[in-house]
Amino acid sequence: MTMMTGAEIVIRCLQEEKVEYIFGYPGGCVLHLYDELFKQDKVKHILVRHEQAAVHAADAFSRSTQRVGVAMVTSGPGATNAVTGIATAYMDSIPLVVISGQVATTSIGQDAFQECDMVGITRHCVKHNFLVRDVRDLAVTLKKAFYIAATGRPGPVVVDIPKDVTAAKCKFDYPAEIRLRSYNPVIKGHSGQIRKAVQLLAGAKRPVIYSGGGVILSNAANSLTRLTRLLGFPITTTLMGLGGYPGTDRLFLGMPGMHGTVEANMAMQHCDVLLAIGTRFDDRVISNPEDFAAVARKIIHVDIDPSSISKRVRVDVPIVGNVPDVLDEMIRLLEAERERKDISEWWAEIEGWRARQCLKYVPRDDAIMPQYVIEKLWEITKGDAIVASDVGQHQMWTAQYYKFDKPRRWLNSGGLGTMGVGLPYAIGASFANPGKPVVCVTGDGSIQMCIQELSTAKQFGLPIKIVNLNNRYLGMVRQWQEMFYSRRYSQTYMDSLPDFVKLAEAYGHVGIRVEKPKDVEPALRKAFVDHKDDLVFLDIRTAREANVFPMVAAGKGLSEMILADENL
Repeated sequence: MTMMTGAEIVIRCLQEEKVEYIFGYPGGCVLHLYDELFKQDKVKHILVRHEQAAVHAADAFSRSTQRVGVAMVTSGPGATNAVTGIATAYMDSIPLVVISGQVATTSIGQDAFQECDMVGITRHCVKHNFLVRDVRDLAVTLKKAFYIAATGRPGPVVVDIPKDVTAAKCKFDYPAEIRLRSYNPVIKGHSGQIRKAVQLLAGAKRPVIYSGGGVILSNAANSLTRLTRLLGFPITTTLMGLGGYPGTDRLFLGMPGMHGTVEANMAMQHCDVLLAIGTRFDDRVISNPEDFAAVARKIIHVDIDPSSISKRVRVDVPIVGNVPDVLDEMIRLLEAERERKDISEWWAEIEGWRARQCLKYVPRDDAIMPQYVIEKLWEITKGDAIVASDVGQHQMWTAQYYKFDKPRRWLNSGGLGTMGVGLPYAIGASFANPGKPVVCVTGDGSIQMCIQELSTAKQFGLPIKIVNLNNRYLGMVRQWQEMFYSRRYSQTYMDSLPDFVKLAEAYGHVGIRVEKPKDVEPALRKAFVDHKDDLVFLDIRTAREANVFPMVAAGKGLSEMILADENL
């Protein structure tokens, strides 16, 4: 065992965990760490322009791979700037390790310069956090952090390290594995419960599979696809679960919930057996739990996190376990099950709902419809791009019209709904997937939240394509104001927007403005073909008051959808 400083230990631990990239921003309390980063070349540091973007980029790196993302920030404002990114990852169960600098141990609690209680501040938006007061605890704490972040239901872990701890020395000893007596996530599903679930599925007359982000995070997409096709059941996937089942497949009903399809929502509401996989029945999916419970159905719920089961909706067959393991066991039992109910009448009813063509829109000659832009984006990228989205109407249109056939291609903030994630997400995804097309779909409000990261993209030569659906409004808020506040557009009109083309050019990128429908496809092709190796900012002026439909208003039931101007 070699004597090392705390800073050397941190970098060595990152190397042991095979961390390739760390996203961060330097400051006084992490200078020892940055000095050690400079002395080696195994862990590459990506300098962002704001600490929030560091965590978002690490988050996206994790979402688009199967690895733990890593970010590093300094104390005080550096740490507090990172909190939005940490909370975003926490809500979507993304495994991160965030290293924050802290003032010296002798100064903690003394209101020292750039001191803040990072452990206290993040306590409610992390899976766990640590304050390391002794250099001898540093290596084992980092081992614990990576283990906790990645196992069970994943999530962010903060490791707060005082500056004097990074300067102190001790012998380096990194454990090969870690065991925590108080933390033992259940992996294997209960065999009896799985058999009950299989019996219900075999006897279902109106079944639906409802899957979520847990399928993506547990790498269970292949198992889910096998199970669904074996059963021939209709399937719907949440916003976070898109790509967990092929979006172009006939069995796929689209997304459920507030902006879900008619066929998905009506099937969810009127099924007799619902198989929920890696999802949590959140308010944006089922809206009103009482209305959802008004229709009798049997619910099977598979999730790694026992606290998510029966949290909002009472379930009949809870199965706690690792999703792919549970699904593989279900498949094994179902392949031996010969008796199945005929569900042709159920499919006929579903096809009737599907015939409503709830995502159909009316093209215009005088304005660009945002839905058309996403359709063309899907065609030109052949559905094979990694698409990072900000939050708002553009997020929903992308979820509705870009058909994701593969997992880890759709990156967005589902739980926290964080404006500004799009560009940092695209940056993180670009480092994780060199050579693959990466697109940021954004809006004129969201893009300005972290627009300084155009500088990061320039520094590292990232050929991201930014599709800005520019309607000169805070679109989603404006839609609610139109529908529920008598068109009182309070503070949602963006009346001092920059010239995005010139702004992109000022950062050294390519800017293209698109104002006519006929120019959308040529502009997209120019971006992806002629400027394949450049960051291209497409400022697309879309119809100003286009709305996202279908829509389920807050507090309403899934069958109370608004389709354009009509109510179901």
